[in-house]
Amino acid sequence: MQYSNEHNNLEAAKKLDGEDPLRKYREEFTFPELVDGVDTLYFAGHSLGLLPNRTRKVMEDELASWGKYGVEGHFLGEHPWLPYHEFVTESLSKLAGCKPSEVVAMNTLTSNLHLMLVSFYRPQKNKFKILIENNTFPSDKYAVDSQARFHGYDASEAVVELKPREGEYRVREEDIVQQIEELGDELALIMLGNCNYLSGQCFDMKTITELGHKHGAFVGFNLAHGAGNIELDLHDKNVDFAVWCSYKYLNSGPGGIAAAYVHEKHHGQKDIPRFEGWWGTNKDTRFKMGPNFDPIPTVEAWQLSNPPIFQLAALRSSMHLYDEAGLANLKAKSIKITNYLEFLLKENVGDFVEIMTPPFEEGKQTRGCMLSLRFKKNPKDLYKVLGEKAVICDFREPDIIRATPIPLYNSFEDCFKFVEVLKEFANA
Repeated sequence: MQYSNEHNNLEAAKKLDGEDPLRKYREEFTFPELVDGVDTLYFAGHSLGLLPNRTRKVMEDELASWGKYGVEGHFLGEHPWLPYHEFVTESLSKLAGCKPSEVVAMNTLTSNLHLMLVSFYRPQKNKFKILIENNTFPSDKYAVDSQARFHGYDASEAVVELKPREGEYRVREEDIVQQIEELGDELALIMLGNCNYLSGQCFDMKTITELGHKHGAFVGFNLAHGAGNIELDLHDKNVDFAVWCSYKYLNSGPGGIAAAYVHEKHHGQKDIPRFEGWWGTNKDTRFKMGPNFDPIPTVEAWQLSNPPIFQLAALRSSMHLYDEAGLANLKAKSIKITNYLEFLLKENVGDFVEIMTPPFEEGKQTRGCMLSLRFKKNPKDLYKVLGEKAVICDFREPDIIRATPIPLYNSFEDCFKFVEVLKEFANA
């Protein structure tokens, strides 16, 4: 949809909300109450998603099962705990664009990343380099650096960073291709975040995977900012592995359980390096407590321990909302509402703010719904004012504010009111 000056007012924003087929889902969430008498404008779903109202009941149900059954809750009740992670598998497979056998909810994000690196970072004498982003989330950098050192390499030599050109925020597609080609057969692993947590730039996963495989490298992605935000299609893109958290766009709560994906071509490999635990062994013989590991012939072989049921329950609750709303509908609204926020920013505070995130391009996945904004006037003072007016987003040094209109619960009116606060500050 193309926006024009007639959309630059509150009435137009309300009209867009009235036409929104997903507007009812806003009522499914609890918004924070931080300033008395002021409705919160929540644009921090890229950091922590809101609480789905139905999660309270789901959690209470599991507490009731614990009280009613004790240890027998693993086998009794409407949702027995023993197979509980399987209750979210189908939803996660739709979200990730993969087969149910390729995805599992387990552990935490960086723990899963390390488990994947054990399997997919297999350096050799002249093939040991890892390609990451220069502005990747710090935990990713720490993880790959430590893995390189674990294998006896100097991380400053083994870990290579994609860098934008001088004065630019985003890495050009041709520069990504060039750097992969230059690394060539020295490249052991490509591990990128998609979307990038700071700029919001999405990378072309299919092209990057094909290039990595061309040079005999494994290719994986940290989808902390991708899962629930962008189309993934991990199986068809032939991605080797991926990991993500669920407390951002997937609304599973602070520290919520993470997920991992491994392409089916890597399943059942008896010689694959892997850290192993009892929850990854054959389900039919697991409780015989045998001394030898018999891997489940799916991604579940990477599981270590029985999962936290309360975290899984919260994720199950949220995934029901995704299934009901429909991924196609969410994508359509995401494009529409993010483009609207971008339009309002350019129309009202264009001289005050610079948008780091790539523009929308029809037919390409250039971004999700997060916009990273660089402010040219007192950004820290602005961030303080936003908090005082119950506008929740986040600040990244030195001058970046990230704001995300989440299609499940943000409204077009939210976007308009947010920009009005920015406009007032800019004109002060």
